[in-house]
Amino acid sequence: MPMILMVGLPSTGKTARAQQLKSFFESDTSTVVNLISENDILKSRNIDKNKFYHDSQKEKEIRGVLKSEALRVLGKDNVVILDAGNYIKGYRYELYCATKNYKTTQLTVECVVDKETSWSWNERRPDELERYSRETFDALHLRYEAPDSRNRWDSPLICLQNSDDLNEEVIKEALFSRKPAPPNQSTQSTPLSSSDYLYELDKITSRIVNDILAAKKSGSETSKLPSYPDCDVNDFPDGLTSIQLAKLRRQFLNYTKLHPPSSQAADPTKMAGLFVQFLNSSLSGDA
Repeated sequence: MPMILMVGLPSTGKTARAQQLKSFFESDTSTVVNLISENDILKSRNIDKNKFYHDSQKEKEIRGVLKSEALRVLGKDNVVILDAGNYIKGYRYELYCATKNYKTTQLTVECVVDKETSWSWNERRPDELERYSRETFDALHLRYEAPDSRNRWDSPLICLQNSDDLNEEVIKEALFSRKPAPPNQSTQSTPLSSSDYLYELDKITSRIVNDILAAKKSGSETSKLPSYPDCDVNDFPDGLTSIQLAKLRRQFLNYTKLHPPSSQAADPTKMAGLFVQFLNSSLSGDA
């Protein structure tokens, strides 16, 4: 059965829409609906979301939990709704590949609300612990990679303004009246299975980013990486921020997950070199 991916910025009504969809499918089709909620998982682990969204490792861990939970219950006789921000394009692509493997359909529902309105909704949350701080709220707006219906992993895409009625029949048709995308070689043999490689890559790229930020803070124009002396990151643009570097790191990790190097290129020094080449190209405006 299909997966519905809720996507949107903070306080745009994703959870309310997810609950509407759950109620509709349960009452209209007597289908079992599994609602996987990021908020519920954070609460169950006593994680403060305003700290969570500033901890990339914790975010990555919880994204993995959400994906695992969704795929664990994905089956022939149920609908899975993944209620989370799902703001990273590469993560949505991973989920798309997974649902292809399960030979089922996937639908993206984006909740769209203007920033002022969503902030006012956030401020009116009765539980203060569920409110986003202004810093977190603004940071998530900067990170947001909006879905695009031209991307096969975001399609079909339904965008809902806060005043829109939920057209359940259109959603039902999009899920049940089309064939799932056929599995292909890239989804049949998923590169994500190499957990050791990805773990090492995550550590290496994080270390490089930290070295760059330290060099930038000291006023250096280039970064001689202590752990990888043969790798230089040069020509820091004015205004280079940790947010920009984090975004470039995510892009590199997502690309590498889908296009892993040969076994000979997977040693730490060469992995570091690939990331530094990517950064130099991106920071100089060539990519």
